[in-house]
Amino acid sequence: MEHSRLQISASTMVNAAGTGKIATLQALQSTKSGLRQCDYPGLDFDTWLGRVDDLESRPVEKILSEYDCRNNRLAKLALDTDDFRQVVEEAKNKYGSERIGVFLGTSTSGIAETEHAYCQRELNGPLPDSYDLIHTHNVASVVSYTRATLGVTGPGICLSTACSSSAKVFAVAQRHIDAGVCDAAIVGGVDSLCLTTLYGFNSLQLVSENPCCPWDAARDGINIGEAAGFALLEPLQDQVAIVLQGYGESSDAYHMSTPHPEGAGARLAMEKALECAGIGKQEVGYINLHGTATPSNDAAEDKAVTALFGKDIPCSSTKGWTGHTLGAAGITEAMIAMLVIEHGFLPSTLNLHEQDKSLELNVLRKNQQATVNYAMSNSFGFGGTNCSLILARS
Repeated sequence: MEHSRLQISASTMVNAAGTGKIATLQALQSTKSGLRQCDYPGLDFDTWLGRVDDLESRPVEKILSEYDCRNNRLAKLALDTDDFRQVVEEAKNKYGSERIGVFLGTSTSGIAETEHAYCQRELNGPLPDSYDLIHTHNVASVVSYTRATLGVTGPGICLSTACSSSAKVFAVAQRHIDAGVCDAAIVGGVDSLCLTTLYGFNSLQLVSENPCCPWDAARDGINIGEAAGFALLEPLQDQVAIVLQGYGESSDAYHMSTPHPEGAGARLAMEKALECAGIGKQEVGYINLHGTATPSNDAAEDKAVTALFGKDIPCSSTKGWTGHTLGAAGITEAMIAMLVIEHGFLPSTLNLHEQDKSLELNVLRKNQQATVNYAMSNSFGFGGTNCSLILARS
């Protein structure tokens, strides 16, 4: 089915590498990682984290205080950055607030509030009266908060498909606009640190004690991060703009926490993205890899990308800057792909010292300058929920 071309009229991002797009770009250019040794309260194992500073002192606005939690604080910080609110106001004047949809991804939402509530209750006693599940832990909380703080009343949907959550929102928004349900859309994702996620991944033996090193022979797991990002999608109007050229989704359902060893679902998502974009594989100038630095994930993605694009396509994983931001990984890395197109800058892969000899891709070890017209961003989640996006210069 043919789809309309949507431009990204505004975007914003917050992660451990910095607050705002320019801060993230400068961190990438200077190869300055945002990861730091674990300092999250209550954790009793060693790892590195992509933690955003000062969220503890940044509550949401008083009028929306029922939504106050770490996840929505992170959302507010991003919405307050990169002049995003101003552009949304202009879009409301153009389309009407009821014609702007909000489609966001998260994996754990405000679950940290539930953790705090259980820690505060007495043994076998009730949860404290201050605990508000609906406005914090509820997976739709971030969508409700975002709609309320921006004053938009169009359709709102939250996706929770693990690490592909905030990549798939682009596809959902495209379909809603093409179906005439809304005229423009705010897409994005927010995921914040919590003990459930940290202990959960550690129990799966997927967390590294050291800074993550995608594609390296010594890679041994992920570093978990937190992030928020948003983008405004609307029908193409500007002659010079970054556009959503295409998307591809798949579900290989091979295993709950391990990708298909040959990367079957990942390859299918990339193939569908190329088909949707209407371009040949040779036109893609850069791929931002999912690149988690687990032995199985990097190996599967290497096979999938190599089988489709060959060994020489420039690509990198940027999780060495931000950590794996899970439900926010899709939007974070889509925004990095936008920076690649806008600035002609290809980021390297941090901490890649000696590439695993069994992996064949041309994973960049040094930053490069290059003109890129089409960039792909891969997000492959638990359970085989895969999404590939293609962003382009109009």
